[in-house]
Amino acid sequence: MEFEATETVRSTPRRHEKSLGLLTMKFVSLLQEAKDGVLDLKVAADSLAVKQKRRIYDITNVLEGVGLIEKKNKNIIQWRGENTGSQTQEVLEQVKVLKAQISELEAQEKELDDQKAWLEDNIKHLNHDPITSTYPCFAFSQA
Repeated sequence: MEFEATETVRSTPRRHEKSLGLLTMKFVSLLQEAKDGVLDLKVAADSLAVKQKRRIYDITNVLEGVGLIEKKNKNIIQWRGENTGSQTQEVLEQVKVLKAQISELEAQEKELDDQKAWLEDNIKHLNHDPITSTYPCFAFSQA
């Protein structure tokens, strides 16, 4: 019963995954990738799988307030902020370094996952082998 509760918690989105900040970052990325920086809010809501369109309007109101977007029509907006192509060389280098670090960390994570799986497999075999569990010295003499 405890396992089922844990499984249910894992299958629901975490608070961070539903946060307005994360949604804003995804929205701005989508907006910057749009042709000529023009985006239909209905398309954005569908693309980002937003159930409450009010969240999209909250984001656009703030972005418009700080001058990063302007409304063209009722549901059409245009990006007015800096384009990703206008980033400085220093920022691009930082991004390159960070991507390399991410790759390195992912490789380390895979190695640790492999080691964990190996250890779990060995523990499972030890628990199912009564001779080596009761008499560990036999584990070495059998090899």
